[in-house]
Parts: sequence; structure tokens; C-alpha cells
Amino acid sequence: MYPDLPAHLRSVLDPAPHPDLAPGDRLAAVLVPLVLAPEPSLVLTVRSEELPRHAGEVSFPGGMAEPQDRDLRATALREAQEEIGLDPAAVEVVGALPAVHTFVSGILVVPFVGLLDREPALTVDPGEIAEVFTVSLARCRSVERRTERGRPDGGTWTGWSYDVDGIIVWGATGRTLHDLLLAAEGAIP
Repeated sequence: MYPDLPAHLRSVLDPAPHPDLAPGDRLAAVLVPLVLAPEPSLVLTVRSEELPRHAGEVSFPGGMAEPQDRDLRATALREAQEEIGLDPAAVEVVGALPAVHTFVSGILVVPFVGLLDREPALTVDPGEIAEVFTVSLARCRSVERRTERGRPDGGTWTGWSYDVDGIIVWGATGRTLHDLLLAAEGAIP
């Protein structure tokens, strides 16, 4: 276990984010589930191929804010429970990473880091999630690469990517993962 990691993250993450929306943007939130033991590891999902947006891509559990959500933190916890069966009571949300804009879909995503003592038992909603996997922060750090990819509009996307046993993490999820690694710097070996 890494006892300094929770305190360190509490000190560097935004406890009450207030994202600035550009005209036409929609607001969403994701939960970045960080399992502390036996070593800091992330819970990631592969989205169902049947979804209209970002089908088959790696993501953190999350989605669009809904009227019943009292705030974006509640959105992230609700979506994680709906998508992967993560009990909100088992999660300690310690703050938010910088918001990430998905230019293709016009969504501003606020990522909340949620700590879990150990890997949880999960129940996947097959309509939304094809697969759930866990990867250590140390492994993510070791495979992190700056990448360029072509965009559908002919432009070039430049960002962070992670090849984890043939599963590629990139886009908004890659940016969020990079921001988490920066936030955790110094608290994990």
C-alpha cells in the first residue's frame, strides 16, 4: 500500500470543480477508480460496440450529467454504478482532475478520482460496457507515449496513449490518465 498517495491526491486535486463551458458544449463526468492495494491500479472499461458515441473505445465509467444529479461528482458515481455496478459507498472521491474536451462530440468531461481500498466485485451492463480491466499506475507510466492520430475531419490528434496488452488507451481517457500520473508524481515509486 502507498499511504501517502491518498493524502497527496487530496492536496493536488480540485475538491469542487466549476468547468467553463464553451457555447454548444455538453457536460459529462467520469469516475477514475483508483484501487490502492496491493498497488495503485486503475479500473478501465472498453465501451460496447453498440454505443452511438466512442464505441469500442477504452474509457473510465461515466456519462452525461442528468437533471437528478445534484452535482458532477454525483454524475460520476451514478454512471459508475450503472455501467460497472460500482457501489458509491465503496468509493472515496478525493477531487477532480482538469476537465477534458472531446472535440468530436462536443462534450466537456470532468474526471473525478475515486479511491477504493481493494479491487471491487463488479457487475457490467453489457449494453454499455464490453469489458472491464485493471492496470497498475506503474505499468501505465512505463508504456506512456506521446502519439499522433488522424481525425475524421482530416486534422491530427496529438496526445497521450498507452498500449496495455494490445488494448490502446488514448483520446480523452489518455489525457485523463496522463493528468492522473502527473498528479500522483512523487507519491508512488
